[in-house]
Amino acid sequence: MPDGALQPGSADPVLDVRGLKTVFKVRGGEVHAVNNVSFDLRAGELLGVVGESGSGKSVTMMSLLGLLPSPPADVRGGSVRFEGQDLLHITPEQLRAVRGGRIGFVFQDPMTSLNPVFTVGYQIMEPLRAHMGLNKNAARARAQELLELVGIPGAAQRLDDYPHQFSGGMRQRVMIAIALACDPKVLIADEPTTALDVTIQAQIIELMKELRDKLGMAVIWITHDLGVIAGIADRVLVMYGGQVVEHAPVQELFRNPQHPYTRALLTTIPKISGERARRLTVIQGQPPILGDAPTACPFRDRCDVAIARCATENPPRYDLGGGHDAACFVAKGAVDA
Repeated sequence: MPDGALQPGSADPVLDVRGLKTVFKVRGGEVHAVNNVSFDLRAGELLGVVGESGSGKSVTMMSLLGLLPSPPADVRGGSVRFEGQDLLHITPEQLRAVRGGRIGFVFQDPMTSLNPVFTVGYQIMEPLRAHMGLNKNAARARAQELLELVGIPGAAQRLDDYPHQFSGGMRQRVMIAIALACDPKVLIADEPTTALDVTIQAQIIELMKELRDKLGMAVIWITHDLGVIAGIADRVLVMYGGQVVEHAPVQELFRNPQHPYTRALLTTIPKISGERARRLTVIQGQPPILGDAPTACPFRDRCDVAIARCATENPPRYDLGGGHDAACFVAKGAVDA
């Protein structure tokens, strides 16, 4: 099966990414941040994207929508098919119509993502007027509906408040309202609960599940927390060194992880009670800084099952059956290992 390919009989993807490559030009050379990433997203599903900081999760998703400053970023290859268009080969005006209109993006930090000098009502109304052509009164009415949808009490009055008048959890709800303003087909949430305490995190996760079920949109949820993914995702992409190292339905990934990095990540989930309680573990070493496109397995120096071949070839994603694939020579079912 080709990298990230759909299973026979499945619906056509709403978003189809193939061979995405992104490079950052830095003093003294380049950093190959995204390396041949392929995946698809189907209508109504939630795709989890997990990995350590620096694994390429956010850069991959920002590359899709032209959100990286260029220079230094340079999207050098691949295709991003959405509604019959390749987003990497359309005009800036066409891309702006997609971004915020048909694809929403919830950024990582609610404390800095909102503009402090404009009311939240103005910031929700802006995409409604830009993408949907609503007049001021219609946009305000829709903005009130959106604040009510994301669970902010007194929505009509709070439209005239500024971001500093909201708590962190409420600011994140405002960010979600802005992302949902134009009824997107796809919502990308970049670690939307990272800056919040655990109680508010749980509320935001539950809110996103409810909105996904109610609105039927597809969601990409970027996180480093496998515990979050276990409760909300349909499928999971595990990223390391700017590439996908494992992809599987969520239950299959937790039951039968095949890439050594995925197994290592799972051991870092704390267990504090029961027979399986144990000390928190860490993955020794550091993620690679890729000055060149990888020609060997990027995880080999941190891997306890690496073989000689891992140092000379970058493994492809082997089809392991049942929608499960892993970029590992020693994974069960790797056909030519």
